Parts: sequence; C-alpha cells; structure tokens
Amino acid sequence: MESEGPVQAQAEVAELLSDLIRIDTTNTGDTATSAGERAAAEWVAGKLDEVGIGSQILESERGRASLVARIPGADRSRPALLVHGHLDVVPADPAEWSVHPFSGEERDGYVWGRGAVDMKDMDAMVLALVRDWARTGVQPPRDVVLAYVADEEAGGALGARWLVDEHPDLVADCSEAISEVGGFSITVRDDLRLYLVQTAEKGLAWMRLTAGGRPGHGSFVHDDNAVTRLCQAVARIGSTRLPTVLTPPMRQFLAAVEDAYGVEIDPDQPEEALARLGSISRMIGAALRNTANPTMLQAGYKTNVIPGTASATVDGRFLHGQEEEFERQLAGLIGEGVQREWIVHDQAVETTFDGPLVDQMVAALRSEDDGARPVPFTMSGGTDAKSFQRLGMRCFGFSPLRLPADLDFASLFHGIDERVPVESLRFGVRVLDRFLRAV
Repeated sequence: MESEGPVQAQAEVAELLSDLIRIDTTNTGDTATSAGERAAAEWVAGKLDEVGIGSQILESERGRASLVARIPGADRSRPALLVHGHLDVVPADPAEWSVHPFSGEERDGYVWGRGAVDMKDMDAMVLALVRDWARTGVQPPRDVVLAYVADEEAGGALGARWLVDEHPDLVADCSEAISEVGGFSITVRDDLRLYLVQTAEKGLAWMRLTAGGRPGHGSFVHDDNAVTRLCQAVARIGSTRLPTVLTPPMRQFLAAVEDAYGVEIDPDQPEEALARLGSISRMIGAALRNTANPTMLQAGYKTNVIPGTASATVDGRFLHGQEEEFERQLAGLIGEGVQREWIVHDQAVETTFDGPLVDQMVAALRSEDDGARPVPFTMSGGTDAKSFQRLGMRCFGFSPLRLPADLDFASLFHGIDERVPVESLRFGVRVLDRFLRAV
C-alpha cells in the first residue's frame, strides 16, 4: 500500500541525485589523481545548511573530505543510529556510455551517471528526507548521525576508517548503522518481491604476488623463469572454484528462495536454484564460497630480456569465520617460489536478521509494498561497514529500492550506463521516512 509520504523529499530527490552525480568524485586509489570529494562534501553541507542542519567537514588528506552531521532525536539518552554513505565513485570512460557518466541526465524515467546506484542514490534519498524533516519539524525518536565519507571505493582508509581511528567521538554512541547494499527488490511474481537486506559481507584480501627467477637473454633456455612461475600460480588461483560454505545468512536466504519459488535446493549445488534470480544470482552466488580472482599482471621491460621478478594482484574475498581457511586454501594454490603481501586486508562482517531495527525495516517495506518479503543476504563485496563495526555497531545494508522486474540491477554496480529509476528513488524516500521515524 503506497503512501503519500514526504512530498518535498520525493519531489527533489532525483534533482539532488543529478546534481551530486555532476560532481566528479572519481577515486583512482591515489590522492594525486582522485577528485571531487571535497567539492561533494561542501555541496552536501550547503544543502543541509539551507534548512538549518549544521555539519562539519574533515579531511584525512588534502581534498579527501568526509562530512558528519547529527539530527537530534526526541530521546537523546538512547544510542544513536548511523546512516552512512560514500561520496566517491569508481572511474568511468565516457566513450563507453550512452550518456556522459557525469551528466546526471534524467531520461526515460531514470537518473543516469556514475554513482547512480553506488551509492549517490542513497546519499540523495537521505539528504532529501532530512531536508524535508527540517522544513516540516519532524524529529526522529533518537539521534540520527549522517556520515558522507570519502574513499570507500579504495577500502576506506582515508574515509570511514580514518573517521573511526581519528574522530571516533563523532559516531561512537551509535549502536547500529545502515548504508549500502541492500533493501532492493527481486520480483518473483506480480504479488511477491523479495527485498534483500544485507546482514553480512565478505572480508577483503587484496594481495600482491611476486615471483623471482634468474634474469637473462630471451633467446636462451631458462628453467628458472619468474614469469612462468608467477603465471602458473595465477592460473591455479583463477581456475579453482573453492568449496561451498553455507553461512547462517545464506541458509536463511536459500530457505526464502525455496519457499518463494516452490523449489527444493540441493545444499551441495545451490547455484542451480539461484539461477532463477536472474542476473543478481552472480552477486548472491559469489557469497557461497571464498573467492580469489587475478586482476593485474606486471613483468619485464623488453621482449628479449627475461626479468628477475614478476608480480600480480589478486582480489580475494572470504566469508565470515573463514579467514584462516581462506589463507590455507590460498597458500596451497600459490605454491612455492611466490611471495604474497597484503595490499588491503579487512574483516568480514556479519550480524543477525532480528531485533527491533530489523522489525522496523520489515514493517517499512511492507507498508509501501504489500508484496514485500524482506530476507537477509550476504554481499560478495565490501562496504564501510567494515570500519564502523569496529566501534561495536550492528551494520546493515538498507538502501530501499523497488526495482522494475526486467532491470539488470547487478550489472549496474561499477558498470556502464549506471542508472536508477526515479520511481525507485521516491519509493526509497518513503520507506526510509517510515523506518527512521520508528527506530
């Protein structure tokens, strides 16, 4: 049952998102070549200031800015709720897109551009909502802390992690947090949609592998070749599918899929059933096991010179409780003569799908969609929840969107022609309004 909801917030959310997309906040992983986070933080601060909400901007390095604001609640003795989103986006090549990735164009009922789903949509929905509250005098039940942070797309060392390490007082009284990626719908049939609420995400293990060998002339016979040794290790890693591990949230999710689709899932071959979910099955399926994927190779400087070293990077992800097992699996694949060093290494996150906060998520979704069935899931990627959980918060992915049944949502994350339906944004504003008024 759709409500009228916060009228002004729904009216301006698409425009706010477009304006935010137009601020190029590309994060290359290097401060020297990244851009726009300071400008985006100042833009958010200005929009908050227009309605009398104060905020502060903090920089970890020049230009790497995060913003924190606090909306006072009716009962200030209660722990606060953190609502966090990142301002940075991954790079985009305009030549590959139907529209310029930083145009923020509204077309065919969608807002297009880099960050439209990851995650300036949530940034805009929250901003539109708190602006509406300020205009109409709405006060949440407890303090709501807003954090618009830098550097999430490179692991958060200059954003959320820096805030937690250097300014924990700003968020330390928060007992729970919501952010990306969750609360979006998968259509089962006209009267039933699963809404995936993220209760877990895999740990992050980005690594560099380095092999050594005897350098020499390319025309000689060489049994000690760094490139060969490295490539053998990379090939083993890239071609090995690690064993299935069903964590508690994945078991709950599979049970919901069984019930919704009327199928029986083989726990040893769950991918067959997940295929019914369409393109999103790739995101869900990656949470069935630990994963390691080679991403970059570097070796040599001339065709006829055998180099003394060769290196590769690997994107590794491990499930909650699987860190030691993952490292054991990895050691067996790397083999001898290849050294491993961590580039980024961070914890897996997991909480349970229960309690008053979850009850209010479920109620808010069902109030706006009679066919909603919220279920927990594990995300294959990582978010800033890894940093905020260090302060003891329960972290959820809850950026609610009711999506068209035929939209390939999973492909839009870091993808070409990233876009979000305007009606989904308005739905998200209504759900967040109901949710945040009740928690």
